Order: sequence, then structure tokens, then C-alpha cells
Amino acid sequence: MRWLFVVLLCLPGLTRAEEIVLGLSQDAVAITATFDGSDLLIFGAIKRETPIDVNGPLGVIIAVSGPDSPVMVRRKERRFGIWVNAAMVEVDLAPSFYAVATSAPLPDILKDLEDLRYAITIPRAIRSVGASVEGSENFTDALIRIRAGEGRYQVLEGGVDLEQETLFSTAITLPSSLTEGDYKTRIFLTRGGVVIDDFDTVIPVNKVGIERLLFEMAKRQPFLYGALSLVLAVGAGWLAAAVFGLLKR
Repeated sequence: MRWLFVVLLCLPGLTRAEEIVLGLSQDAVAITATFDGSDLLIFGAIKRETPIDVNGPLGVIIAVSGPDSPVMVRRKERRFGIWVNAAMVEVDLAPSFYAVATSAPLPDILKDLEDLRYAITIPRAIRSVGASVEGSENFTDALIRIRAGEGRYQVLEGGVDLEQETLFSTAITLPSSLTEGDYKTRIFLTRGGVVIDDFDTVIPVNKVGIERLLFEMAKRQPFLYGALSLVLAVGAGWLAAAVFGLLKR
């Protein structure tokens, strides 16, 4: 059996001719009181056992996604002079953040069948299989449009710098409104629109310092958190009144 395994490894097509070697500028993101966003630098190289393949263009696609959660999308209509909810669709799972950067226009380096298989583009990453409202795809488009305006969904075609089909790098801008959790980073190497290698890693995003303390207190001891908030509010009001009193004298 051992010799059979060695022979199988030596057969052509069972070992990948081009593989991804990844690097990250940081392996974690800390959310503090002064956190106003961050740039995540992703870089790497393509390791080869054979000369560069010329069968189709080489492409690099990098996708970073935040924690998934259900989302209720509502459509408002003006009736009798007021805006009301006319229809709604619950999206089963949608990433809180999603950025996809590419070395070239997506249609040039990724076939639709491969996108369906790996769920790389933003519409593929959103799962809305339970939507039964007619025209539910319009609600998904609206969700993408809203989150894109907030900087939480990003499509960066040409955002990956690929040098001599060997070295690649890109910078993903993380907004200040990051959701805490694990951010999955996926890198795809394509040749002629077909994925020939992929690499996954996870970047944890967590609150630290006083933010972590307040978050844990609000979740585990809500009564104590509410009492502390009330004391702080009363103290701030008293201090403001005292300062204004001194200024009037």
C-alpha cells in the first residue's frame, strides 16, 4: 500500500503545478474605543514545480467575509401620505462584511460555474433560498446596494497587483462598523477561468480593553450594566450642572 501511495503521487494531474503561499499584514484585528477602520494587507506568492502554464490567463481572487447572519429586508411604499412597509423578505444568511478583490475583471478570470461552486462573488455569498416573495432577487440587490454604500460590501476589480504571474498583493479596507467574529479570508488561483488552487485562513476580530468589559457585562450581567449606565448618566449630569454653576459666578 505504501508503494501504491507513492506511485499515485507521482502520476500527472494529482499534484498541483501552481500553489498559493500566503502572507498577512496582521493576524488579528482589535476593536477599541478609537477604532475608525483599518487596512488589511494581503500578499503572497505562487509556488511552481513546473514552468508557467500558458493555457489561459492566470487570475488571483481574494475574498474576505465577516460573520453571517439572517437579515430582514423591507420595501417601503408611500400610501395615504405616509411611508409603510409594503413587503419584506428574510435573507437566510448574509455576511456582515464582504470584499472581493481581483487581478483582472471577474468575467475574464472566473467562469460562472466556478463561481457557483465556490460562492465567490457577493450575490453567490448571500443565501436566500427561503425567499418566497415574487421578485425576491430585488431585495437581495437592495441589500447589496445598501451595504456597498456603507463600505461593508466591496468589489475591487483590478485591486490585486499581480507581478510576473508570481507575486500578488492587495489592501482591503475594513470599516469602523466591523462586526465582532471570525473573518474568513479565501484566495483563489485561476487559470482560464477555472480554479486551480485555493487557500483559506481566518482573521479574528474582537473587542479589547474597556469595550470588551462593557460588552461582556451587558451580555452576562444586564442589571449591573444598566445600573452602572444610570450612575454614569447621573454623574455626568451633576458634573455638567456644577461646571455651568461655576461659570455663572
